[in-house]
Amino acid sequence: MTRGSDAGPRPRAGLGRVLEDLGTTLLDLVCGDPAGAGAIGGVVIHDPLDEPVLPRRALVLGIGVRTAGGTGRLLTRRVRGPPGRGGRGPPALVARAPACADPAVTAAAARAGVALLALTRGASWAQLAAMLRSLLAEDDVGDVGPQTLGGIPSGDLFAVANAVAALLDAPVTIEDRSSRVLAFSGRQDEADPSRVETVLGRQVPERFTRFLEDQGVFRALYRGDQPVQVEPPATEEFHIPRVAIAVRAGDELLGSIWAAVRTPLNAQRTQALHDAAKLVALHLLRQRAGADVERRLRADLVATVLEGGPRATEALARLGLADHGGVVLALTAPDPPEASGSTAVHARHAAERQRLADAFAMHLSAVHPRAATGLIGDVAYGILPVAGDAEERAVRVGSDFLSRVGDRLRPLIGIGACAEDGGALARSREGADRALRVLRTGGGPRRLARIADVHIEALLLDLADLAAERGDRAEGPLARLLAYDRGHDAHLVDTLRAWLNAFGDIPAAAAAMYVHQNTFRYRLRRVAEVARADLTDPESRFALMLQLRLLQGPGTAAG
Repeated sequence: MTRGSDAGPRPRAGLGRVLEDLGTTLLDLVCGDPAGAGAIGGVVIHDPLDEPVLPRRALVLGIGVRTAGGTGRLLTRRVRGPPGRGGRGPPALVARAPACADPAVTAAAARAGVALLALTRGASWAQLAAMLRSLLAEDDVGDVGPQTLGGIPSGDLFAVANAVAALLDAPVTIEDRSSRVLAFSGRQDEADPSRVETVLGRQVPERFTRFLEDQGVFRALYRGDQPVQVEPPATEEFHIPRVAIAVRAGDELLGSIWAAVRTPLNAQRTQALHDAAKLVALHLLRQRAGADVERRLRADLVATVLEGGPRATEALARLGLADHGGVVLALTAPDPPEASGSTAVHARHAAERQRLADAFAMHLSAVHPRAATGLIGDVAYGILPVAGDAEERAVRVGSDFLSRVGDRLRPLIGIGACAEDGGALARSREGADRALRVLRTGGGPRRLARIADVHIEALLLDLADLAAERGDRAEGPLARLLAYDRGHDAHLVDTLRAWLNAFGDIPAAAAAMYVHQNTFRYRLRRVAEVARADLTDPESRFALMLQLRLLQGPGTAAG
């Protein structure tokens, strides 16, 4: 493993790179100069109903813009920016073909100084966004320079695929164990329709995997280390032969390389494919290890920011949040009851919690490209750098995430107060933790809460903690009622609680206790006598209500 040479690594964030790897398959250049577009700082999805948060030099996806007029208006009103390398405006707009082929649209793009790209028919925006974010990912957090493996940027599977394709003179895909496409080379238009469909869907279609299984291809591929020749069924969509080889790290199967070849490989190219499999294994391992390292490093940076202190400023800068305020969201999935006595169940739930945190990170990054997340203990914290109605937007973002992941893990989200700058994020995190604690201890169907909405409940939990720390016990009127109930089984405390919860409504309180109203009135008189308390005095009632709430334990509702 070596650092990049003096010549420098292949650019990872340029429009030319995007067209080189995704052109002819997903994207076509309609107009504009890719070389003059400069670096791309992120991917933003256009929403006609929401003002976009545009990072510097963002690539805009014009989802839902289907007409030439709509594309022109988008160019003129929403993504227009200073042309040239030094500008902050978007370098390019992607629109669905054929709306962007109109002369008026190309003229508007030229005036805006924006390159215009067309998304191929049949390709989905979700696929394009995922691949763009992969291609345009910024350097590893805190890394001082890119690493290379075999002269190729470490973990850059698209560059590896192109290198293998050049060696074999054939279009190549790199796939995982589930036949999902991890990367693909150029020249895919030279293959048959089945390959194009595979690349567009980022997954080998099921009908083709069934054919390969029936032919014993996977069995031969995964049991040996030799290339496997695949003869197609000679249909219109699948007629070019394939050659495939497994990618392994020791005994662990990582994936496979597939090349669409019209003639069998000679000995030299067969050896090249062998060598390529070893190189791909290194890149896959580096990518996996790098993801784990980056995840841990990012969690450390997020933890430093949320703790506050002198190191928080540096951590904010490394996360790209030095000039941002925002709001903190805290997500957790409580352990199921059966996890307490089973190590296996606890470990499985911990893995599911990590996957939930990864999904949370992806969800927040789709909302704002500068969002930062980290799993700290059993809580995944997200910093959403939005201003204005930050808390309301955080509620929408959190609610949308909970609706998508479903109820299986019963995740909970607490939301802190808005921080005007990065230095106040520690206080926002404190609020998110307190809101999350209310949800954890309160039970019930509620799964998301802002600290502003549960502030009183959080204060009661704090007061219960203080009372427990000092060893305080019930005193005065409530203590006398508790002692009387223990000696006579009289249910006077329950009677008092029902009456207070019903705001003095005797019929409602009696119904809650399942007793006759006259019986309840008699018990209420006994409450006043035994407690030696004036129940007509609001101060006495408040003191009794507070004591009853603390007596029940944190988070439980009175009644």
